[in-house]
Amino acid sequence: MSTFAKRERLLLADLLETAGPDAPTLCEGWAARDLAAHVVVRERRPDAAGGILIKQLASRLDRVMEEFAAKPYEELIQLIRTGPPRFSPFQLKQIDEASNIIEFYVHTEDVRRAQPDWSPRPLDPVFQDALWSRLERTARLTGRGAATGLVLRRPDGRTVVANRGTPVVTATGEPSELLLFLYGRQSAATVDLEGEENAIEQLRAGKQLGI
Repeated sequence: MSTFAKRERLLLADLLETAGPDAPTLCEGWAARDLAAHVVVRERRPDAAGGILIKQLASRLDRVMEEFAAKPYEELIQLIRTGPPRFSPFQLKQIDEASNIIEFYVHTEDVRRAQPDWSPRPLDPVFQDALWSRLERTARLTGRGAATGLVLRRPDGRTVVANRGTPVVTATGEPSELLLFLYGRQSAATVDLEGEENAIEQLRAGKQLGI
């Protein structure tokens, strides 16, 4: 596994263990146990994980999620720590790099930022650049449901267009914060929004971002 994906995986497992199964998360309707079950199902049950994106498979995903959420919480944590099965495509470094850096970073923050005493986590520039690289590749797909045009901008001025359209809102922040904003964690992300006031309100009130 890639260095960053592995680091975030282990950090997520530690946070879930410390928080306990009933701890809140930023994922609406999910406690820590549900989030842990989602992570395990995603990489260990590809026959059901397709329901994350394909509506026709959603009912199967729900059933499998319930089965895994009923397992002992400690078992779920251990499955996250040990990673995907031996012959899983997630064992390939390229796929792990492409698929898991965002997955584990976002879910780590889902646990951290749902706690009342959370504080910003300092991230090194190399990790921020890795997140930005993934953001550049996924922004158009993830931001397609935005209610307005949406531009994401780093503090150094680099930008990526998440949704073409007018009026335009520009969100400025570190790549880590822009990712959280784009993936539906707007209330917890530290970003500055620029644009017409009614456009910003339209963006906040419209369809939730994220996939």
